[in-house]
Amino acid sequence: MEVGPFRLGMRTLKTALAVMLCIILFKVFDRGAPMIAALAAVFSLRQDLTTSLTFGKSRILGNTLGGGLAIVYFLVKDLFSNDFLVELFLLPFLVIVVIVISDGMNNNSGIISAIATLLLISLSIPQGESFYFALSRVIDTFIGTFIGIGLNFFIRPKPVEEEHEIEEDLAELAKKEKELEELKQKINLKKQESDNAKK
Repeated sequence: MEVGPFRLGMRTLKTALAVMLCIILFKVFDRGAPMIAALAAVFSLRQDLTTSLTFGKSRILGNTLGGGLAIVYFLVKDLFSNDFLVELFLLPFLVIVVIVISDGMNNNSGIISAIATLLLISLSIPQGESFYFALSRVIDTFIGTFIGIGLNFFIRPKPVEEEHEIEEDLAELAKKEKELEELKQKINLKKQESDNAKK
């Protein structure tokens, strides 16, 4: 459905449905706030199953890394009696670890989700909570990811909707290619200026 530049498409509806499923699931199983799962579902939901699976794999690696380091953070902070200095220095250090490990694993597309998972879990754990609370938040990210991927498995776009999504993807790709070309030109220009300065 389109009204001028505004469009209500299948992906929009699936995103809202993913959030709704997280809310219902967490209410039924009394898991507390569904914030982390709902965010994970939204991050994982892509225009089709293939893209969701590709992104989902990257997201699962990111969740595992971010969640694992959040548990390390929780244990170290607990060891130092919730000292502010641990938060101040350890958390930024763990962000560096996430980036270095993700890059080393060639999972650059999962860096943002890994950092988001690390920060969401680390900064949302109330003082005095147990290790199991932190572990539950890690599990929440997996629940949300599987809800996002599952929706794309069960609800597939109609051919017209799929064609429109492909057109949007191609337009986005063309935009990125243009930005890349402009960046290459700037680099070449700076290189020429540097070479001329050396002469």
